Amino acid sequence: MLKIAKVFSDHMVLQREKEVALWGECDGEEVTVSLRGKKISEKVNEGVFLAKLPPMPAGGPYRLEVTDGRDTIAFEDVMVGEVWLAGGQSNMELELQNSFQGDRELEGIAQEQVRYYQVPKKAFFGEEFDQEEQNSAWALPGRDSAKAWSAVAYYFAKEVSRKLGVTVGIIGCNWGGTSASAWMSREKLLESGKTDSYVKEYDGIVENQVFEEYLKEREEYIIYQTEFEKNVGHYYETCENPTWDEAISLFGENKYPGPMGPYSEFRPYGLYEMMLSRVCPYSLKGFLYYQGEEDDHKPETYYELLCALISQWRGDWDDESLPFLLVQLPVFQNEGEPDFKNWPLIREAQMRAFQTVKNTGIAVILENGEYGNIHPTRKEVVGKRLALQAFCQVYGLCSEREAFGPIYEKSWTEGDAMVVSFAFCEDGMVEQGEVKGFELAGADQAYYPASYEIRENEIVLRSQQVPLPKYARYCWSNYQEIGLFGKNGIPVAPFRTSRRDGSKMTGSRNSSDGVM
Repeated sequence: MLKIAKVFSDHMVLQREKEVALWGECDGEEVTVSLRGKKISEKVNEGVFLAKLPPMPAGGPYRLEVTDGRDTIAFEDVMVGEVWLAGGQSNMELELQNSFQGDRELEGIAQEQVRYYQVPKKAFFGEEFDQEEQNSAWALPGRDSAKAWSAVAYYFAKEVSRKLGVTVGIIGCNWGGTSASAWMSREKLLESGKTDSYVKEYDGIVENQVFEEYLKEREEYIIYQTEFEKNVGHYYETCENPTWDEAISLFGENKYPGPMGPYSEFRPYGLYEMMLSRVCPYSLKGFLYYQGEEDDHKPETYYELLCALISQWRGDWDDESLPFLLVQLPVFQNEGEPDFKNWPLIREAQMRAFQTVKNTGIAVILENGEYGNIHPTRKEVVGKRLALQAFCQVYGLCSEREAFGPIYEKSWTEGDAMVVSFAFCEDGMVEQGEVKGFELAGADQAYYPASYEIRENEIVLRSQQVPLPKYARYCWSNYQEIGLFGKNGIPVAPFRTSRRDGSKMTGSRNSSDGVM
């Protein structure tokens, strides 16, 4: 009996210039792996093996063989190139076919040197999981085969492939509506008092849960929610001016995300066990990560949660230097919803992680959000900005001035004004439409709108209500129109000059903010 992990298949992409891990199960004593005319052998230990092929240059197609002397498994059309794992929630998950001009992209996609493996999306082990994993395989680019690929990850891979001239493989490992806590181990979450609440809250729910009753409630939820989402989807497609409130009045309560329990995809550490662990330690160049929306009810601890996730993933892959490229959340606010000012805290946590954790990058896409739509469809710009981060931070192919828009660096007072200085914009900034969102506060921490004057890589802020400014901030709201950019077209990143300025959430977000 010889079995290879299902992430290995025909058409797969192996990471160039790194040891390539290959693992599986075997009841023999030794396995031999052959690729490009070279062979390596590895002992089987208690029925499992992990072989590591030596680093190889980009190339292919090749044939890879694994044998234990009795059984042989062969994989055809294997390429060696660049491999990235695309993690996160719904905005990373959003499919190419549903993205802006996705149909047009799919028409010519077959010529791109991009391949994709989707980790099976199952929340618990069982027959369905086994069947879906058995049927999973690397996919070639094609009009039908690429429809469900992550749009963000695809556009990133397309840019990298064209720039480097190699095949790029994406491992899709994401699920809409999921907290970062779903993608980490229970042990990691419990390491810190800033992250353990996710586990403690879950334990409190399931502690006295009757499993049979939970299964019945879950089945009822699935039937109800399937019909609800079908009706709401049709309503939004056919109504001239749809609103969420009207949808609720017509079709009833939105019960998403359903009952929490051991079969829920939203439980802490669940998808870490069900999905991420299934492809670890497949050799990678790095991680792409677009997430944060589902943790906006705990924004004050998101920095610790995100840093713990980065540490977890790098530790699992046994490589503390693996690049981790973040997407900073864009502007967003539900129609008719108060501005809770929780997304600014998530954005700040993401920027802080970039600035404090080594080998990270951040794609600032502030202007790419849509009012009333948590799933903006223009994903090409997101993929391209992630690619810029890779070219700058990972491949050394472009400068920081090309990859970054203006990012807050330091500030000081000059009389009744506060001067804010930015990195990566020595040539100045560009106004595109009305510029809003600059505010000043004094020692009382009460913020007021501020006028601004651009002075090359500095902005001078003044407010008649704040004669002695002490704090400044920009775009400290969930949603606003964005009008200030670097000359490379990347927007000024949101900021505040001090995390001790008193800024905090205002109220509680509505957990039923739409179908994810």
